[in-house]
Amino acid sequence: MPRFFVDKNCISDGTVTISGADATHISRSLRMAKGEHITVCDGESREYDCELTDFGEDVVARIVESKESNTEPPFKVILWQALPKGDKLDSIIQKAVECGVYEIRLFESEHCIAKTDSKAEQKKSERRNRIALEAAKQSGRGRIPEVGNCVSFASMVKEASSADLPLFCYEADGTEPLGRILDRVDKAEGKSISVVIGPEGGFSPAEAEKAREAGMMMTGLGKRILRTETVSGFVLGALVCRFELS
Repeated sequence: MPRFFVDKNCISDGTVTISGADATHISRSLRMAKGEHITVCDGESREYDCELTDFGEDVVARIVESKESNTEPPFKVILWQALPKGDKLDSIIQKAVECGVYEIRLFESEHCIAKTDSKAEQKKSERRNRIALEAAKQSGRGRIPEVGNCVSFASMVKEASSADLPLFCYEADGTEPLGRILDRVDKAEGKSISVVIGPEGGFSPAEAEKAREAGMMMTGLGKRILRTETVSGFVLGALVCRFELS
């Protein structure tokens, strides 16, 4: 069933009003008719089975059933991704949303090749959040993970270390295997989890030490070195396997 996200203000008196590009998509691209059903989500993990009733500039649908979405993980993962080069971030966002990430935050670190451009940041932010929206629709999510603006390494460490489970993915010595860390967690329901991932060149020893001093858990991901665009899916998959599928 086609899935659409709307602002909660568009839901009232048992009906949903859909406007803009989504309304055009329903009436022209999908060529849907009165009586057909769509799924509408309010972006806050509540979804509605709706029957299409009126077509015009806006599309109006009658709410048949309302329920809490069952597609959201029981934990909240904030993915902290060091800014990668090229179009790698597009894939990272898409796959992280599919794997259940709650929010994506970006940061600059010492070995980042790519750098933020304040003039282009607004357009880039809009594009990144559109990718998250489309991925949320495709994967049946109940909410749209936000892709935040890029921050400094110091700001990232301060925020990421406050999570219930702050994971700092690091390939050098002094780490504990991810599986061993997760085995010590009885359940993750309601917990916040930070997953910090470095750039193509990895983290510097100084950065790793700052994360360690802030209380982050230095996490090893096995004997093989993963590309920066691979790590988020790897870790999110491990979290889902441990806490959703077990």
